[in-house]
Amino acid sequence: FSPQHLDDDTVSGSNWITENNVQHSLLQTTKTTRKPYCGYTQQTLSKREQVEQESLLAEIQWPKPPDGKIAFAQSTDPTHSDFVIVKPSRFFKVGDQLEVLVRMKDFQGKPKQYGGDYLQARIHSPALKAGAAGRIVDCHNGLYKIFFTLLWPGEVKVSVSLVHPSEAIQVLLRLREERPDRVYFKSSFKSGRYSETTECNVCLPGGLPVCNFTDLYTGEPWFCYKPRKLSCASRISHAKGGYLKGLLTREESLFFQSDVNIKRPILSSGPDSVIVKPKAFTDSSSMDRAEDPTASPSGYYYEDQWRSRTHWIHNFNKSDDITECLQGKVIHLFGDSTIRQWFEYLTAFVPDLVEFNLGSPKNVGPFMSVDLKHNILLKFRCHGPPIRFSTVFSSELRYIANELNGIVGGRNTVIAITIWSHFSTFPVEVYIRRLRNIRRAIIQLLDRSPKTSIVIRTANVQELGPEVSLFNSDWYSFQLDSVMRKMFSGIAVHFVDAWEMSVAHYLPHNLHPNEIIVKNQIDAFLSYVCPLQT
Repeated sequence: FSPQHLDDDTVSGSNWITENNVQHSLLQTTKTTRKPYCGYTQQTLSKREQVEQESLLAEIQWPKPPDGKIAFAQSTDPTHSDFVIVKPSRFFKVGDQLEVLVRMKDFQGKPKQYGGDYLQARIHSPALKAGAAGRIVDCHNGLYKIFFTLLWPGEVKVSVSLVHPSEAIQVLLRLREERPDRVYFKSSFKSGRYSETTECNVCLPGGLPVCNFTDLYTGEPWFCYKPRKLSCASRISHAKGGYLKGLLTREESLFFQSDVNIKRPILSSGPDSVIVKPKAFTDSSSMDRAEDPTASPSGYYYEDQWRSRTHWIHNFNKSDDITECLQGKVIHLFGDSTIRQWFEYLTAFVPDLVEFNLGSPKNVGPFMSVDLKHNILLKFRCHGPPIRFSTVFSSELRYIANELNGIVGGRNTVIAITIWSHFSTFPVEVYIRRLRNIRRAIIQLLDRSPKTSIVIRTANVQELGPEVSLFNSDWYSFQLDSVMRKMFSGIAVHFVDAWEMSVAHYLPHNLHPNEIIVKNQIDAFLSYVCPLQT
């Protein structure tokens, strides 16, 4: 078939969407449109699920600025704002708390009277390649307290940055609730030589006929507009469609400027470092805590090696150490591109682990590496939609919960999961439902095979600009990550805290963290799979 033939039947791109929007508004005046196919508004939850969902949503509630529009000049200005270390010259030793006070001001230099700004903070000693994240407390009056635990001796520097002013967070909140269509997807339908492409999403505006691809087992909703001539059953692939433009008013866009108020440093008005003395004696009891996914900080870097405060991490510096750990095991990696990095790292680092070419699309998978000599099988598969990969074949579009139900499990089965980045454009209920399904499958798997190792890799921070912020802001990731940690606490899974490992490190933030950070994630992961026999 000719490419031109394809174009005739390809309904994609933003112009199609605007045409559609015009169509919808006309429809609305002439007749009452059908309810939008919004899966998250139609969930039937049990009493328990309802209570949990309400408490999760309550816990991530973000403080709002006072009512009314805030002009740009009255919004938070990181350059006018500053921080002070509380009692910077007092005697500090390893294990002590360090407190920092941040004072927010607007662009006219006036102190802010309300909270809701999103900050990130770390302490670090560049010469030691040491670093740790801080815990931020919003006092709701323009002041913020940041608490750090001092975990190594030497000169320790404090860095604070404003990720978004509170005024920008309100815009992100509005987009999350009102524009879940701001990333759109598409599917191709094919029969013989004829093909069509239509738009897909978790939720589509009503008025046009749709194909309902809601999963029969998990109830996860997914819809595509029905092709003009083909049946719904002829869907062959899923792909990302694109990102909507023009989401902000001119005033709103002022809150998202790279060199002004997105991830900008806030400087100290006094000393920005303290001297920390070593502990008088070694105290090992600090390690004997149960794993708490909400403990802060969960670990720290020292000489570029991540040290967890909840479990011993040993360094798998030689490929033989990894081979010995994984001998006779099957390792399933499920999720997005940030766990595909684990597949790539292990395959590249372990010589006997050879990728078996499944003929899968590059970067999409599924992928598989095999070590026949040591009987190791490593697999990667992406999570189900919404996923902004292009192009995933329909037959490979599978939900993690369903995949887990097909795994026998046991002491030679290792599972690692990460799921976060592709959910940032949707209301949080969509994410909660996905985690609920995955959690149910994990609990069942651990019930039938309690010796299965299951590891969750958290979200991580990334580089942000005016565009990326509207779709993938760290603030969205932080909200989802908080929900995930709550939902998976109290079950027998382990956490690799990729979040703190990306915040605490000296390298610039990146959606796909640098190899040294990935290596530290792998060391933490394998330390759960093969704990040191003590």
